[in-house]
Amino acid sequence: MTIREDAINKKITPIFEACARQEGLSVETLMDGVAKGIIAIPKNINHDFEKIMAIGKGTSTKVNANIGSSKDFPEVAQELQKLCVCLKAGADTVMDLSMGGDLNNVRQEILKNCPVPLGTVPIYQSIAEVVEQQKKQIGEVTVDHIFKTIEQQAIDGVDFMTLHCGITRDTLSKVENHERVIGVVSRGGSFTIEWMSYNNKENPLYERFDDLLAILKEHEVTLSLGDGIRPGCLVDATDRGQVQELIHLGELTQRAWAAGVQVIVEGPGHMPMDQIAANVLLQKRLCHGAPFYVLGPLVTDIAPGYDHITGAIGGAIAAAAGADYLCYVTPAEHLKLPNAEDVRDGVIASRIAAHAADIAKGLPGAIEKDIAMARCRNNLDWKGQIELSMDPEKARRFRDEGGTYTGDACSMCGSYCAIKVYKKATSPRRDKK
Repeated sequence: MTIREDAINKKITPIFEACARQEGLSVETLMDGVAKGIIAIPKNINHDFEKIMAIGKGTSTKVNANIGSSKDFPEVAQELQKLCVCLKAGADTVMDLSMGGDLNNVRQEILKNCPVPLGTVPIYQSIAEVVEQQKKQIGEVTVDHIFKTIEQQAIDGVDFMTLHCGITRDTLSKVENHERVIGVVSRGGSFTIEWMSYNNKENPLYERFDDLLAILKEHEVTLSLGDGIRPGCLVDATDRGQVQELIHLGELTQRAWAAGVQVIVEGPGHMPMDQIAANVLLQKRLCHGAPFYVLGPLVTDIAPGYDHITGAIGGAIAAAAGADYLCYVTPAEHLKLPNAEDVRDGVIASRIAAHAADIAKGLPGAIEKDIAMARCRNNLDWKGQIELSMDPEKARRFRDEGGTYTGDACSMCGSYCAIKVYKKATSPRRDKK
């Protein structure tokens, strides 16, 4: 039986016990969430790793980091370096979005070294192999090739897959006369639309959805329903194309659940702040409470080089409103393939957003971390502050860069430290004159 079927049948397994312990939930509560579909546990039967985790209602907000080779940077070594960096920075999951080099080798090497759930977008490999190796057009990839790629990645051990099943001919007919500033920014979405247009056929992932589910179920792969028509800029947010696809994703969620497959639903990447909470509510209603996975969202389009910040702002708002899973955004977004430093900055920014949201959600244990930090600050306990910080390495470096001041305060205030002055002012031993 699958993880979902075990939960429905109330069969307690070590996976449920480990996740419940990690989240501070009872095993029964966790299993009930999995049975209802509001919690997912990405864990392929072919991938042995340490940090099995739950994503969804009542669990801590999780953060994903994207890595992956490109045509210009095809080497696996740099992706393994990025993997180490994002794991050290605290990413909960990783996605391999490779489209350059030996794609099977890149994925398999990442899987060998990945102690957390790994996700992929299989159509990337299908398209790259046909276009780069066979020198054909995107529309010439065969349906058989697409499904064989999905199956191979499942056999290799991929834990969750982004699959753009919600783009249909009906969806496209409804949006083709709807003007957008930026049409489609999802690579997987654009590939799917190009294939449908070239062949004048239905999306094979939608048309053969039951065959897809059979592969995912056999290998215990969690289905991450991709938002291929997501908005790529603020003015395109919450338009009929985005919402129409979301309606399809809600229908497909129920079909996947009925087949025993776990589901995560992906959400938009660019959105004004005042629309984010409404979009979370819309997704939860239309997709029956399935875990919501958002890219950012980015709350402004004019900050290239700082989009880890725009994404963290949107991510905090989305997660506080009920989103369960944040896909990081790096400073390199819209500009280049991220390097290791970009990856690190992206993970930390999204982790800050996730933690801030967990406090707002009232998640048990979240505010306690901040209380512990406050006590260390009050005691001028620099070692404690550094150890409790989101990024101890950077905190320690900044402390060391404080200059020649070696007292128990910092180099900004020195002897005028407000905490020290206040304690002196309120000390009962102070001589009153």
